[in-house]
Amino acid sequence: MVDRFEEGMKVRRKVLGDAHVDQAEQAKTEFDHPFQTLITEAAWGHVWASGRISDRERSMLTLALLAALGNFDEIPMHIRATANTGASKEDVLEVFQHVAIYAGVPRANHALKLAKQTYAEMEGDPPLPMRSMND
Repeated sequence: MVDRFEEGMKVRRKVLGDAHVDQAEQAKTEFDHPFQTLITEAAWGHVWASGRISDRERSMLTLALLAALGNFDEIPMHIRATANTGASKEDVLEVFQHVAIYAGVPRANHALKLAKQTYAEMEGDPPLPMRSMND
């Protein structure tokens, strides 16, 4: 039988990187321990570990859903994860264009702004001002 927590932690580390997971684990408290266990088992140990679609595809779906639902706080983390999942900048642009058509331009616009900022940080560029892409 598969240990979903162990499998989830393995996939989580592969996708998000050891540094991110170590930091999250160090920040874990007694209060949020059950929640952290839930997301490690369910999101990472079941969904991400299924193997039915590639990590690249799953990464793109995750970014699309985060943007479409307005869950912007998670977007930078998942943009950074694209370095491990194989989703390219071009893939991410396509994702957010799709979001613009099916979920709305403002959400896609904000997601794209966060992606640009995160890519700049990943590449060691100075931070970009947080303004509208249309400015």
